[in-house]
Parts: sequence; C-alpha cells; structure tokens
Amino acid sequence: MTPPPLKTIFLGALTLAYPLAVYFGTGRLEPRWMALLLVAVALLRLLVTRQLFWLVAVGGALCLATFSFLGNAMLPLKLYPALVACVFLVVFATSLVYPPTVIERLARLAEPDLPPEGVAYTRKVTWVWVGFLVFNTSAALATALWATPEVWAFYNGLLVYVLMGLLFGVEWLVRRRVRKGALNA
Repeated sequence: MTPPPLKTIFLGALTLAYPLAVYFGTGRLEPRWMALLLVAVALLRLLVTRQLFWLVAVGGALCLATFSFLGNAMLPLKLYPALVACVFLVVFATSLVYPPTVIERLARLAEPDLPPEGVAYTRKVTWVWVGFLVFNTSAALATALWATPEVWAFYNGLLVYVLMGLLFGVEWLVRRRVRKGALNA
C-alpha cells in the first residue's frame, strides 16, 4: 500500500486545524477576517482533490464565509463542519440509491473482482457510515448552535476524528472476522 501523497496529508492537517484556528482566533480576530481562512481551506481542498462533492462543499463554504464576512458573525464559521458532514452524508446515502456504494468503490480499489458477498457487506458498511454521518451532522450542528466555543472545538477538532477512527477500527476487525468465517465455510 503506497503512502498518501503529501498534498493529502497537508489537507488532512489543515482540515483538523480548522476548528482549532477558529477557536484560537475567537477574540483575537474579527470573524470577517477568519472567514478568509474558511474560503482558503475550501478552495484549496477543491483545487487539490478535484472531486465534484467538494464543489458543493466549497459553494456552501463560500456562502457561510460571505455571511460571516458581511455580518462579522462567528456562527457561519462554526457551521462549516456540519456542512461538510452533511455533504458526506448525502454522498453516502445517494450511493445506496444509485450503486455502487461509496464503500464498494473503495473496496474495489484493493479488490477489483469483489464477490457478491463482498458487495453485500460493503452495502451494510455504507449504511453504518450513513448512520454515523447522521449523528455527526447533528452533533456538529448542535455544537455550532448551542455549545460553548470550547465544546465546539473539542468535538469538531478532535472527538469526531477519534470516533471515525474507532469506527474504521471496529469495521476492520469485523471485516477480518467475516473474511475468516467465509474462508472457513
């Protein structure tokens, strides 16, 4: 397995740093100037990834940044993680209606001749991710609207990534067990 390109690592770090930058910028910079950070993050992601769903996220980010800039308001900046989670939710859910699912596409990168059992399994995993993304979109929105800046930054800058890592880890363990069971059958 080849390591991710440097640009992917940079974008990941920038995405992780966004909530922390907003948190530490609060009280030091006016929200309108921090809105420029949101525009930069969104445009950079679009330019580097060149994926259609990021175009939607960039459009939403530009709207949020415009509201933040014009109203000098912090809330639109805090809504960006909820927007991104919602975009991912729509992408994953749509792939359930119009297969192949997102998880099947990822699985086929490693195993192009995925058997029917593998396709069924990836569909179930996609459902799990849809459930997680419903939760995450709701939590990101709730923390933006009602939580303290510290709770917002903690959830959107750390806890959600720990939860995603746990989900990846548990799914990896389940997948190993399912494969082992299939081989022994």
